[in-house]
Amino acid sequence: MFTNFFLTLRDAKIPVSLREYLMLLEAMNRGLSSYKVDQFYYLARSCLVKDERNLDKFDQVFGSFFEGLEFTSDGEEMITEIPEEWLKSLSEHVLTSEEMSKIQAVGGFEKLMEELKKRLEEQDKRHEGGGKWIGTGGTSPYGANGYNPEGVRIGQKTGRHGRAVKVWDKRQFKNLDDQVEIGTRNMKMALRRLRSFARDGAATELDLSDTISSTARNAGLLDIKMVPERHNTVKVLILFDIGGSMDYHIETCEKLFSAVRSEFKHLEFFYYHNCIYERLWKNNIRRNVDTILTWDVLHTYSRDYKLIFVGDATMGPYEIAYPGGSVEHWNEEPGSIWINRMLEVYSRAIWLNPVPENYWQSTPTIREIKRMLGNRMYPLTLGGLDSGMRELSR
Repeated sequence: MFTNFFLTLRDAKIPVSLREYLMLLEAMNRGLSSYKVDQFYYLARSCLVKDERNLDKFDQVFGSFFEGLEFTSDGEEMITEIPEEWLKSLSEHVLTSEEMSKIQAVGGFEKLMEELKKRLEEQDKRHEGGGKWIGTGGTSPYGANGYNPEGVRIGQKTGRHGRAVKVWDKRQFKNLDDQVEIGTRNMKMALRRLRSFARDGAATELDLSDTISSTARNAGLLDIKMVPERHNTVKVLILFDIGGSMDYHIETCEKLFSAVRSEFKHLEFFYYHNCIYERLWKNNIRRNVDTILTWDVLHTYSRDYKLIFVGDATMGPYEIAYPGGSVEHWNEEPGSIWINRMLEVYSRAIWLNPVPENYWQSTPTIREIKRMLGNRMYPLTLGGLDSGMRELSR
């Protein structure tokens, strides 16, 4: 019944074996997934995917093969307690540029959050197209599918005007695929500028030159000489911004991720969203429950690591400068403090930005991050990557 699905997974280069396929059929025969699409999805994923790095490919194949079927995850609590019907967009009010210019902001981050608290205490029903309550459309600073020059986006899948200073929602990110085939070797060649070779450990390789010399000195009797393997001793700590506006740069970041995984033996990576705060994570699927304290990262990886930030540095100014400015949680300390702490430990640090360099001056947060890095921000292009590796090699 699912033979074509199995073959499609194989065509997508997911290493699925016949034994795993038969295990899925046996599980289906035993009724482990009943007749619910979401249960079948998790059962198939458990049986057929052996490596978490293939989860993204599996999701793409599953979504394409079973197109039109929708499923949701059971047992996940929504972060917000705002009723869903308040945020269902029944109509959308299209504002002219003149109308938009007349709409006033609430007056700063603290005032915005204070007013949101009051709305939650006072509101008791759904609102559509208004200018005050939590709802949809209209000009209120709180809700979805409306317009306000400074607001809190609640329950909306994606941004529309880029005006929200905080997002109240539970969003799912996916890990970068480190098995992406690099279309050009130039990216790897640029990374190879950051190399320092040494030989240590057990002698496992033949030293041909020394063997010939030693044999000649030994009157022609073979005298084999071995040396330790020659490897790159550079240590790299790389932090990837994931989700939100970085979704536009996934392909480029996956290529970079694949390249660094193949070039550096001593590599550690973590994810963050928009700005560095008190926690980082390695698995985006489990980022709400499985994180590592940024303090632990600073205390675990020594000062000789080269630090590379990868991100578009495009966010609300509050996320850098204010406690509570994060769009994901309430951060006790602003992001700027955590960035400075990392720079104090890792003196060799750069920022790689996938946004074209000619847009940097028009984005205040990019300018600020670049200033904090001492202008060590480089575009995520082959030329920028080459310049960044030269900087780290100094």
